[in-house]
Amino acid sequence: MNEPNDFVDVLIIGAGLSGVGAACQLRRLCPERSLRVFESRAASGGTWDLFRYPGIRSDSDMYTFSYGFKPWLDDSAIADGDKIRAYIREAAAEFDVETHTRYLHKVVSANWSSSDKRWLVTAERSDTGERVSVSCRFVFNCSGYYDYDEGYTPEFDGTKDFSGQIIHAQQWPEELDYRGKRVVVIGSGATAITLVPTMAKDTASITMLQRSPTYIAHVPSEDPTARKLKKWLPKSWVFRLMRWKKVAFQLYIYRLSRKNPEMLRKFLLGLLRKELGPDYDIGTHFTPHYNPWDQRLCASRDGDLFAAIREGRAEVVTDHIDHFNEQGIALKSGAQLEADIVVMATGLNLKFAGGIAYSIDDKILDFKEHFIYRGMMFSDVPNMAFTVGYTNSSWTLKADLVSAYVCRLLNKMKSTGKDSATPRINGSLEEAPLLDFDAGYVVRSRSEMPKQGDRFPWKMYQNYIKDFISMRLGRLDKNEIELR
Repeated sequence: MNEPNDFVDVLIIGAGLSGVGAACQLRRLCPERSLRVFESRAASGGTWDLFRYPGIRSDSDMYTFSYGFKPWLDDSAIADGDKIRAYIREAAAEFDVETHTRYLHKVVSANWSSSDKRWLVTAERSDTGERVSVSCRFVFNCSGYYDYDEGYTPEFDGTKDFSGQIIHAQQWPEELDYRGKRVVVIGSGATAITLVPTMAKDTASITMLQRSPTYIAHVPSEDPTARKLKKWLPKSWVFRLMRWKKVAFQLYIYRLSRKNPEMLRKFLLGLLRKELGPDYDIGTHFTPHYNPWDQRLCASRDGDLFAAIREGRAEVVTDHIDHFNEQGIALKSGAQLEADIVVMATGLNLKFAGGIAYSIDDKILDFKEHFIYRGMMFSDVPNMAFTVGYTNSSWTLKADLVSAYVCRLLNKMKSTGKDSATPRINGSLEEAPLLDFDAGYVVRSRSEMPKQGDRFPWKMYQNYIKDFISMRLGRLDKNEIELR
């Protein structure tokens, strides 16, 4: 282990979309602060380097999914994964983030010393097995919320009897050849909706097998408004205009889903009827049992999924799996799906705060016992922030706000000569669920999450405009964040 006197002002955990964005913000807004980034994998990009399944792309528009400080200038509003990965790395290069990044460093523990007012962070090098440590003033966890090592795979009877290949979309094998094969994709979320039309170009047959439907909307790969504006305005201006247009539209749709869900439901299903025709069984395959935005609304880029179904290159089956057998999957309805390859697009396993063992003065920190402050810090936990994006809008909108707020806080601490910033609950506070969202990966892990309060700043409002005003323009809270 190296000497713990290796010191930096800010340690960022993770070099994905959030981590690189946070590092860029620190370089922009706190250039005098020393910085280091620990990344457990061998490359930057996070999700966009890990996921390599066919057709991997954004599910949010790039005007809001990109960084606010670095305009998205590409014509694609829904971008492929390789473009997003290149964009993240371009931002890192512009702000010299690579110089401060240590790859193959998996953070395993972090202990806050109240006497030293510093964190001691320990990481394990996956290339050598060596443990290294660094002390820092502030820990900024940008490792996301899911387990990079393993996706969620339900247990099905008979999988060992299946003569074909079973893979999970999160661990896509590079050598997989699905040309001319019969493929079943299990799932109905964003991954399945991306995989099916992409693979359908080369498979003998492909079926999306779902237990229940998801709301899906046709989204153009290039925004028609942006295309018109680019004829008259610089691309950077178009980016700003489109970003706020998309923010307003996302908030409008979300508020409509809360106030008049039946109206939005009828609208979405009406669009599906136009896509798939009057004879298609939309009631069975595309009418969810929940209201819009109780789970995330999925995007079909240029309506590619609907085109694959109309043209007979793909089909959707809504049923429950009884068991696997040698030829494929036996369904509870009695039907059989023959397959050579089965793809599990069954979602994520949550790993809150990267699975790191945090402690304060050597006492283990249990995040479930703490309330979240502004959706980014924890009650009674000094000098630590983490990034979790919106559930009803683009992840990066919130990530940008969080990193800018951390920079404001660090600058405030420096200007006032303070060494620590600790959120403190002042007054009464009732507990509320952290995420009012019914996605499977959230429901499975609710009991492991921190607590949320019933009032500002201990409640996340899932509203970018409200957060923008309070986090970018509002004053730092004097009553509920203690500077010492």
